[in-house]
Amino acid sequence: MEHPYLFLVKLFEMFGEGPAHFAHAYPHVIYSWLIILVLVVLGALAVKTVSLVPTKGQNFYEVLVDGIEEFMIGVTGDEGRWLFPLAATVFIYIFVCNLSGLIPGFFPPTANINTTASCAMVVVVFTHFIGIKYHGPAYIKHFMGPVWWLAPLIFIIEIIGHVARLLSLSMRLFGNMAGHEIVLAILFALAGLFLAPLPIMGLGIFVAFVQAFVFFLLSIIYFSGAMEHAH
Repeated sequence: MEHPYLFLVKLFEMFGEGPAHFAHAYPHVIYSWLIILVLVVLGALAVKTVSLVPTKGQNFYEVLVDGIEEFMIGVTGDEGRWLFPLAATVFIYIFVCNLSGLIPGFFPPTANINTTASCAMVVVVFTHFIGIKYHGPAYIKHFMGPVWWLAPLIFIIEIIGHVARLLSLSMRLFGNMAGHEIVLAILFALAGLFLAPLPIMGLGIFVAFVQAFVFFLLSIIYFSGAMEHAH
């Protein structure tokens, strides 16, 4: 279901037929650019205003970062601390993308399968990078199982399982966010003047957080599994 009005798409239409066609075909890309820009600017401002006497903004960032880090360390152990920048970036980016769909004129990038699949691919590929970093060639043992004569079968099952991780991460997030957008669009079309969509928008904040958290949690579980020795 196409949105009735996307302000960035309208903005691109002012620059000619080429940008307008791109914006209509790939709204998730241009809104993702905007969210990345906003996060970069907010991050730069947060670093610039760091002081010994923290401001309200600094307190907010410290609580946010410390909360995410402590939760992650609880899952991966202290050894997984170096993975925090990637895991936290994935969580914050997805959460803000999810929330952006609640703003009139915005399109949440996570309501497009290309965005969710690209995030999932980063997580899955980096999982194997972690495994190779920690175990070297012995990482292949994670795919062979505990019994040598079952290794060919276990290897195939493990490959299917890792492909399923990619599908699970991307399709779960995409399905929930796309479904939420469709429900909101229908409610606005049928009863927008009577504030009927407001309860769904309130629920959308909870959904945005839960979906980002599930993606983040599964990611760090995969990272932790790659760091462990094969059994």
